[in-house]
Amino acid sequence: MSDNSLRLVWVYPDLLSTYGDQGNALVVERRARQRGLDVARLDVRSDQPVPSSGDIYLIGGGEDRPQRLAAERLRRDGGLQRAAANGAIIFSVCAGYQILGHEFINDLGEREPGLGLLDVVSTRGEGERCVGDVLGDIDERLGLPQLTGFENHQGVTHLGPTARPFARVRLGRGNGTGDGTEGAYNETVFGTYMHGPVLARNPQIADLLLKLALDVNALPPTDDRWYEALRAERIASATQPA
Repeated sequence: MSDNSLRLVWVYPDLLSTYGDQGNALVVERRARQRGLDVARLDVRSDQPVPSSGDIYLIGGGEDRPQRLAAERLRRDGGLQRAAANGAIIFSVCAGYQILGHEFINDLGEREPGLGLLDVVSTRGEGERCVGDVLGDIDERLGLPQLTGFENHQGVTHLGPTARPFARVRLGRGNGTGDGTEGAYNETVFGTYMHGPVLARNPQIADLLLKLALDVNALPPTDDRWYEALRAERIASATQPA
């Protein structure tokens, strides 16, 4: 990547783009352009090959059958796995998060192999569906403020020894395991159950992805008044008594 360009890949918007998750691509693109970066954004449909030369890859959520189809096609294609091997930054949400793990339960009730890019395994929860606003504390090693988002999933995701929890929830269910964890990450791959879209509610996460892709410690400041107003409104709404 040159000093002023960024290759942004939105993976399978025709299968994985529920609850406004495409907004994540819009936020990363806008925040990159606000810093003077030339962004080449590519929306890759499920009938197209995934390029391995991208800098940041974004994957959204989806229903059970589209999730299975996406996993099958990503396994066959291999482009995302090659991109990860090249050091690309990958950020995934909900169904996309599960696909990046070792396996999940598909719409047929069967164990479906994932891509193995995160050391997690997802099963189907037996209790109530995880639905509602979430507040949490992002892993302090990432240096990010409080997480705000919206979850809607039946999945339960267990972290293996090489995956770190992305956050610890104060409100909400997160990974659904009862241990307070939400999402998972390693050095270059991130997964979360948060919709919202999550990067609109948490623009500092988008900036983290940019810094990792650019291999820099800081970015020029930008006008965050709109984002901060949204964050404050959603955090206040989540903490109000029912």
